[in-house]
Amino acid sequence: MKLIIGGAWQGKLSFALQLTNTQLEDKADVAEGSTDPYQAAFESRIIHDFHEYVRRLLKDHIDPDEFIFNILDKNPEAVITINELGCGIVPEDPFDRTWRESAGRAAVKLAKYSGEVYRMVCGIPDRIK
Repeated sequence: MKLIIGGAWQGKLSFALQLTNTQLEDKADVAEGSTDPYQAAFESRIIHDFHEYVRRLLKDHIDPDEFIFNILDKNPEAVITINELGCGIVPEDPFDRTWRESAGRAAVKLAKYSGEVYRMVCGIPDRIK
């Protein structure tokens, strides 16, 4: 597994496509965290916006850790992108605070099990693991 972290719109998806030699038109190879079913994360080469999967998992009362372990088991070669959410203003809404914390903890867990971890800033990947 490979993990790409960074702020919004920093080039994470473009870099994931490059790492997997995938074209953006190959939508079947990209699981979108905000819209695609959970099963897509177990089958796609790229899991994009993992933090959005975390949001949906929490709303559906599903443990994000269980979801991560399923990805490790069923899709260990996936390239995963996740936004860094903890660098901004702390949300006033309790659910958004829980989501932000859960997404951060998910990133830590994903990084632990990833063979490579990159941080994207201004479209420049920096390998940190």
